[in-house]
Amino acid sequence: MTVETLTSYDQALTRYEPVLGMETHVELGTASKMFCGCPTTFGAPPNTQVCPVCLGLPGSLPVANAMAIESTIRIGLALNCSIASWCRFARKNYFYPDMPKNYQISQYDEPLCSDGYLDVEVGGETIRIEIERVHLEEDTGKSTHMGGAGRIQGADYSLVDYNRAGIPLVEIVTKPITGTGALVPEVARAYATELREVMRSLGVSDVRMEEGSMRCDVNLSLMPRGSSTWGTRTETKNVNSLRSVERAVRSEVERQAGVLDAGGRIVQETRHFHEETGTTTPGRSKEEAQDYRYFPEPDLLPIAPDPAWIEELRATLPELPSTRRRRLQAEWSLSDLDMAAMHNIGAIPLVEQTVAAGAPAADARKWWMGELARRANESGVALSDLAITPGQVARVGALVAEGALNDKLARQVIEGVLAGEGDPDAVVAARGLKIVSDEGALSAIVDQVIAENADAAEKVRNGKVAAAGALVGAVMKASRGQADAGRARALILEKLGAS
Repeated sequence: MTVETLTSYDQALTRYEPVLGMETHVELGTASKMFCGCPTTFGAPPNTQVCPVCLGLPGSLPVANAMAIESTIRIGLALNCSIASWCRFARKNYFYPDMPKNYQISQYDEPLCSDGYLDVEVGGETIRIEIERVHLEEDTGKSTHMGGAGRIQGADYSLVDYNRAGIPLVEIVTKPITGTGALVPEVARAYATELREVMRSLGVSDVRMEEGSMRCDVNLSLMPRGSSTWGTRTETKNVNSLRSVERAVRSEVERQAGVLDAGGRIVQETRHFHEETGTTTPGRSKEEAQDYRYFPEPDLLPIAPDPAWIEELRATLPELPSTRRRRLQAEWSLSDLDMAAMHNIGAIPLVEQTVAAGAPAADARKWWMGELARRANESGVALSDLAITPGQVARVGALVAEGALNDKLARQVIEGVLAGEGDPDAVVAARGLKIVSDEGALSAIVDQVIAENADAAEKVRNGKVAAAGALVGAVMKASRGQADAGRARALILEKLGAS
């Protein structure tokens, strides 16, 4: 029996070297499924997007989706892969409760793309992640386990939705990642983050991890320091957030080290990650390739992409995220630290779009990295999920630049936009938030404040100009933050003979 204890992460790294591997599944954003014409709309009523082909009914024949093949080649090119001149689909045989035909059409020893790499930035260092293969297959359906904890163990019964069965799925498999020391969890997260950005830039998938259109399987083993023999690996399946990828790696390092330190052995198995505890639990024993009984898919022709077509696709690749970051960093005159901070919270495309809407780069960065990042953190959502657009942020900045708002009022406008009260101008009008620019109204407020704060006013008359700060504060309070602080100060000094 395997003994399981926990060893702290830092202690584990003194005795073991982690070996990491990532298998990432990306659902392609095609209009129809991989081998039939059924739609791929997310969230449709269960079992309404199915046909004889994706249900595996007798006599039905698959036809490969040309757009899915094109998208896979574009992914391979973006990941610096070699594109196969000839390859085939294969049948992967396994008990699939959520796959009607009980096998998956995939690729085995002949992937469409192979031998690539993706560079990621971690701790100020560039780390090259080597890609073993990028292959195309079909997704499975979705099982929902009712009762218990929502997993098959302890469930009362299970429901199956076949809508997802047959959706084009690209699997991107890394080669073993070693030599990254204590940064292994951060490397895993950085890789998943960069890969997601590449997919978005290519426009091949929406990569919404919360909806399952990008899912990471984290493979991890521990090798004793000084040894050249790799340990037994586990595969933590379907990790569906960037934060969870990092936590799953850290958890498995600690768990496996504890098992080995206690004299136990690591079981080769799949494992499930639990968000609430940050730990993994066993799934099933992990099969080897021969267990799937792969053989060539007899109902599909081989794929033999024309080299000229591949070069045409290469020419259509957009500016990739890493190249774009370097360009924007130079254009915005940012330090490596500032750019890394923006990258880590997903602010770069939002700032870029805000600049495109007319905002200066410094202003756009200030709002997204300051007030909006704070609100996203408080709400526990991604920055991009906030209910405000880059155009609206640019308008808030423009109102500040025009003198219609100060920063305090601008934050109230942002609050209103996020609350669904309309665009910035509508919120300003509805809440009455414009700066008091009428000279007569501001002068009256200043007179009232001077009268109510005689001691401070006398200090200003006697040459202690610093005391004017308290009077300016009182003006701002009396005007509910809507006075022009600079003009209020000038009026105070003028009225008290200190100008």
